[in-house]
Amino acid sequence: MARWDPGTEDRLKSAALDLFAEHGYDNVTVTQIAERAGITRRSYFRYFPDKREVLFGGSEHLPPALAGAVRASAQESLPAIAVDAVRQVGMLLVSRVERTAERRAVIASSPELQERERTKAAAMTDALCAALAERGPADEARRVARLTAVFFQEALERWIDTGEDFSACLDVAVTSVRAAAAAFPESVRP
Repeated sequence: MARWDPGTEDRLKSAALDLFAEHGYDNVTVTQIAERAGITRRSYFRYFPDKREVLFGGSEHLPPALAGAVRASAQESLPAIAVDAVRQVGMLLVSRVERTAERRAVIASSPELQERERTKAAAMTDALCAALAERGPADEARRVARLTAVFFQEALERWIDTGEDFSACLDVAVTSVRAAAAAFPESVRP
C-alpha cells in the first residue's frame, strides 16, 4: 500500500465507526482501527493524533469557514448574516460527511466524546460571535451567535434524522426554535 494513499483517512474513519459500533468506543484501540484499515499503528498517527479525533477530524476547519461566511455575507442584519453563514457552511458540511447517524450514536455513548462535541460547538459559536462582532455591536453579536448555534444544531439533527435538504432543515429549525421561545409565559420574559 502506498505511504500516503489518498483513501487512507476515509478507510480509518470507516474502520473506526465499524469497530465502535461492534465493540463500543471504550473497547477499541488505535491499533485495532489501524489494522482494520490496513495500515500500521504508527501510520494512524499521521492522520489523527488520537482515537477520538478519527470522529472529529476536519472539524477544525468549521470555525474559520463560519467566520469567512459571515464576512462574505451580503445580508445586512446580524441575525440574517448569521443564518446565511450557517446555511452556507452547513450545506458544505453535509455534502462531505458520511455515516452521521452512526457517528452520532457513538458520540452519545461516551462522555469523553460528548465533551469533545461540546468543545467543537463552542469553538464554532466563538468564531461566529467574533466575526459577527466585526459587523455589528458585540453584545448583539454574542446573543445572535449563541442562538444561531442552536439553530445549526437543530438543523443538523433534523438532517441526520430525515436526510432532507440542509437548507430546509435550517428553515424548520429557525421556525421551531422561534416558536418555542415565543411559547414561554410572560412571567419568564424580561
